[in-house]
Amino acid sequence: MSRDLAGGVYIVTGGSQGFGLAIARELVEHGARVGLLSRSRDRLDAAVADLGAQHAFGVATDVASRAAVDKAFAAVSEHFGRLDGLVNNAGMARPDRIEQLVEAEVQAQVNTNFLGTVFCCQAAIPLLRGGDNPRIVNISSASAWHYDEIVHLSIYAATKAAVERFSRDLREELQADRIGVTCVRPGGAVTDFASEWAREKFEAAMQGWQATGSHLDMGMEAAHVAASVRYALAQPPGVAVDLLEIRPNIPVAKADLYGKQ
Repeated sequence: MSRDLAGGVYIVTGGSQGFGLAIARELVEHGARVGLLSRSRDRLDAAVADLGAQHAFGVATDVASRAAVDKAFAAVSEHFGRLDGLVNNAGMARPDRIEQLVEAEVQAQVNTNFLGTVFCCQAAIPLLRGGDNPRIVNISSASAWHYDEIVHLSIYAATKAAVERFSRDLREELQADRIGVTCVRPGGAVTDFASEWAREKFEAAMQGWQATGSHLDMGMEAAHVAASVRYALAQPPGVAVDLLEIRPNIPVAKADLYGKQ
């Protein structure tokens, strides 16, 4: 039987937009309070205003910096007086063919997607230890395992595969502390995930992706991913969802969407 999240406090990284904001909204709607971490102060302020200042608290943070992460976690736990869980959602992708990968973009993806997850887990563990039903949820991606996702995301997919392997050891190490660990692996949903991609690289990735097959799966929204995260967080003590994959399940012809045969 799932437990009520009301009154709980959860940190959501990358919480100012996309999956992160949807997850935060889902948690608030079920009575939880959320600490939102994001690099953008403006987006954080908008997210907090949207969710309500009594329910949400934002800290501008670069999760790739261990010092910044420690400071942010301390601020959230001091603001709300506790911490019950962490959702490691912060992530970035920069598409490109492997031969043309830009060093700075490779490092940024590794630092944010993988090292950021490591640093946030390190900061969360001492704050979660001894709690009533502490949880860590790490967000992976279907692109780590499935070849019908968008192409030219080798580094992004590799960092998400690393998150999954890291989560396996994390689960084993935290069992004695009764901290549940879950990896959620979402497929594609409509978000602003690709809004910062260079146009020419986005178009090249789309062209390559259309060549992988005639159809794609659709039908999933960010809210569906958020509900999956809530489900994992709400498991009773002594029970944990190890890996939860959620993907769209309505086949749609790519030609119908992009006008290409």
